[in-house]
Amino acid sequence: MNALGRIRIIGGSLRNSRVEVPEAPGLRPTPDRVRETLFNWLQPVIEGSRCLDLYAGTGALGLEALSRGAALVTFVERDAKLSAALKANLARLKVQAAVVGDDAARWLKAGGKPFDVVFMDPPFADNLWESAASALEAHGWLAPSAWIYVEAPKGSHLAVPDAWQVHRSGLAGEVAYTLYRRTPDDPLS
Repeated sequence: MNALGRIRIIGGSLRNSRVEVPEAPGLRPTPDRVRETLFNWLQPVIEGSRCLDLYAGTGALGLEALSRGAALVTFVERDAKLSAALKANLARLKVQAAVVGDDAARWLKAGGKPFDVVFMDPPFADNLWESAASALEAHGWLAPSAWIYVEAPKGSHLAVPDAWQVHRSGLAGEVAYTLYRRTPDDPLS
């Protein structure tokens, strides 16, 4: 494999495992420090959760979730080279997960069983955040109190569904990262 480098899983049962990162235009693996922060935030809910790594790329976020006890992770990645590398890394690490080699927008339209945690880090140049957020809501992909992690360019103002409330956020260089908590409509209002 022509590799750009490797990333390291930073916590859980796969801690310190190295994952091959193939070359791909626009690929930005989430840095160790940001993943550490994110999974500290998610620590109370990640074990036993159903997770979706949308626009998976290297799969760093979904792999970290598996390492920390997620019950299920589905990776969606349209780039065939990245999907193949992800499958190879899963096999080498001896962990089970579904890898969907499809365009995320097309895949989301099908609808499916809700996820507890969604990682959404699309290629920045494609400007897919708002359409993906709408599709997650419209097609039943989110559990009532789901957690949604989003990476976007620093300074961007994303219109997210009303049910998504900012839980925590931070900056890493030119990247803003936000963890949202989905709050279902109040049945008494």
